[in-house]
Amino acid sequence: MPRPPDPAGCLSALSAVFDKATLLAGADVPARNLHDTSYLPQVRPLAVLRPATPEGVAQALRICGAHGVAVVPQGGLTGLAGGGHPIAGAVMISLERLSGIEEIDDAACTMTVRAGTPLEVIQRAADAAGFFYPLDLGARGSCQIGGNLGTNAGGNRVIRYGMARESVLGLEYALPDGTLVTSLNKMIKNNAGYDLKQLFIGSEGTLGIITRAVLRLQPKPGCVNAALCGLGSYADVVALLGAARKGLGPMLSAFEVMWPDYWHEATQTVGVRSPLSGQHAFYVLIEAQGLSEAVDGPRFQTWIEGQFEAGRVEDAAISQSLGDIAAFWATRDACSEFGSLLGPHVAFDIGLPVARMDDFVRACRDALNAGIPDALSVYYGHIGDSNLHLIALSRATTVQPMAEIAGIVYATVRDFGGSVSAEHGIGLLKKPYLSYSRTPEELALMRRIKAALDPLNILNPGKIFDMETPA
Repeated sequence: MPRPPDPAGCLSALSAVFDKATLLAGADVPARNLHDTSYLPQVRPLAVLRPATPEGVAQALRICGAHGVAVVPQGGLTGLAGGGHPIAGAVMISLERLSGIEEIDDAACTMTVRAGTPLEVIQRAADAAGFFYPLDLGARGSCQIGGNLGTNAGGNRVIRYGMARESVLGLEYALPDGTLVTSLNKMIKNNAGYDLKQLFIGSEGTLGIITRAVLRLQPKPGCVNAALCGLGSYADVVALLGAARKGLGPMLSAFEVMWPDYWHEATQTVGVRSPLSGQHAFYVLIEAQGLSEAVDGPRFQTWIEGQFEAGRVEDAAISQSLGDIAAFWATRDACSEFGSLLGPHVAFDIGLPVARMDDFVRACRDALNAGIPDALSVYYGHIGDSNLHLIALSRATTVQPMAEIAGIVYATVRDFGGSVSAEHGIGLLKKPYLSYSRTPEELALMRRIKAALDPLNILNPGKIFDMETPA
């Protein structure tokens, strides 16, 4: 049976267990915990709790559940869909102090980490140990691995290494009733019953709070080569992707495509230097990770030359150093500056059939121009993994018509048979449009799973979809 919320009793019980450095309430709640990166209005929660151990997370859930108080897990607060956005009257469980690398197992090629560990810390630790952790995204310095797994982040190298879930062997998580489930498996082959961890990866903190993870590490690349190419048509983009898959095989680690509107904002508004001369219909960043520069460097060079000969590439800058590669990626990472330079906007990560992406871009741009005053929309994405990003805004107003923009974009996604979320989750912002990409039967099953694990609906309630109040 649901319990009437007892916030005063909850705070009293929490304060009896956690010290003042861990439990922050009222005016002591930090401003950073009042919002995430989704441009939703700030919300002041009941309290912010910063446990330093998995047991502390589980104990907090037991206390909040006993007092009928909702709980929202928060990581690096870099989410764009509102999954970590506060709820009034709820306790925020911030994982910022549940941070650190517990073990690197050379024999198993694994790293055991706490959920609050920043992604960049994991990347650097893997590199120092002679390994490579492939998950990578622009917020690497701020985002936390728990949030990455909770949203099943994709990032830049999905075409080779897969989504975040592909790098997880074991997981520990606290259930809404305070049960701590520890399954820190290190074995690649382990088919003993249900693969329970998959329920929690991508569930956005609605089924449990991830506390620790065993990550699968990869061999450190012996060399990295990259090229930034200018192309004349989207047909050439698709042909180049096919040629890269066939000609580079498992070396292909990134295939990033930028439309001219994005390129203009990156080079003119942000001010990133263009490695190419002239203007092109499309810009493609290709990265290949090999074992030996002596072998794979010339192989990459020969492959690029072949693309010129085939007429797929109009111009290309080919890396000669790690500095060149960083400069190429700077064009793609320029989107991280859009928030400060373009102002409030609506950001989208959507999934689409690769062959229809440019058709979608044209249709979406036309629809936005018709429906939004002085609309600006720019398009870019990973493409090789069916993921397109876009941002849209109205230059006619400082108060963005976010609902109208979202309605236009997601209706176009639905018309093209795409997914409203490729890697950022659903949260609050995409919740009204989830049915565009999921059938009624799928949504019903999601609710059954939620009701089974969280019958009181206290864990991140209202995110992804709404639940009926338990009888």
